[in-house]
Amino acid sequence: MRRKLPALALVLTVAVATAACSKDDKAVEAAPTGAMAVTVVPATSRQIQRSMLVSGPVAAWEEMQLGVEVSGLRVTALNVDVGQQVRKGELLLQIDHRSLDSDLAQANASLREAEAGASLARSQLARGELLVKDKYISATQLDELRASRMQGDARVGTARAMRDNAALRRSFADLRAPDDGVISKRLVQPGQVVASGSELLRLIRQGRLEWRAELAETELARVKPGDRIQLATRDGKTVIGSVRAVSPGVDASTRTGTIHADLPQPEGLQSGTFLQGRIDTGTAQAITVPTAAVVQRDGHPNVFTVDAKGIVHRLRIRTGGTDAGHVEVLDGLKAGDRVVNDGAGFLGDGDSVRIVEAGNAAAAAR
Repeated sequence: MRRKLPALALVLTVAVATAACSKDDKAVEAAPTGAMAVTVVPATSRQIQRSMLVSGPVAAWEEMQLGVEVSGLRVTALNVDVGQQVRKGELLLQIDHRSLDSDLAQANASLREAEAGASLARSQLARGELLVKDKYISATQLDELRASRMQGDARVGTARAMRDNAALRRSFADLRAPDDGVISKRLVQPGQVVASGSELLRLIRQGRLEWRAELAETELARVKPGDRIQLATRDGKTVIGSVRAVSPGVDASTRTGTIHADLPQPEGLQSGTFLQGRIDTGTAQAITVPTAAVVQRDGHPNVFTVDAKGIVHRLRIRTGGTDAGHVEVLDGLKAGDRVVNDGAGFLGDGDSVRIVEAGNAAAAAR
């Protein structure tokens, strides 16, 4: 009897240990040891401000190439330099106009001579019309006087046209600003002999700048004239503008089109600067999740969902714009789907997690 007691005690000990292990296994299944504490949020449908970030150069709204229309004459005066503000009609450059002045003076003299001849012809005709009534001259002589008057008027017209042409050529010697603006380039020096049609100066009309960006055809369709843009300058300031024109088509090779945005107050910007801009394309109803819930894996955006056993599953999504800390989900989720928010960046597909309240997430993680 005494020999059976130790054996019975051993059996009871094993039974108790087995029961304890079974109870612990169930507890582990309910809350896996070492599982990360996370919070989950539902994907929601909300009004968002649609926008896109693109880069492009700042350029002149209109850049005018200025030159003269006469050849072989020397520049005698250059009154402007690069960066100078000019007003419409201001004298920018002058070439040697002595020969042109001589041509104009000769044309004026010819005009005065023709006008004198025409005046004499008119007086002779007036006297002839009085004499023909008393038959002091014949009808043939009167016709000759009328012809002389008409010839005199024609000579005046010819001389006046030659005078106007000479005056026009004389005006070509003075290069004046066609509009208000800023001189952006100078390609001539004083004393240089210039050719007709060659570019001498370049003017940014009215000093206006614009921002241009190349967009893919899918993005181009979302932009319309009047959309607001924001540009961040190098010194941290923000310049506000609006889309003036959208390319009506796309390039067949690149499949891109161009937008042109006006910059009414481009302080701090320079033509040729390459800047990133945000284009606001309006509001729309969209499925969104917090920015923290979206993680990049293998070059694609993903979110994590949690099943009933506390296992996370990675789900690839297609995203749109961002607005107020939320990301637009174009494909992959529907409203009400719950995704991991806090802790999503540390998860992998198949990990075990513990769902906690948002306010207790940090404490639980510690």
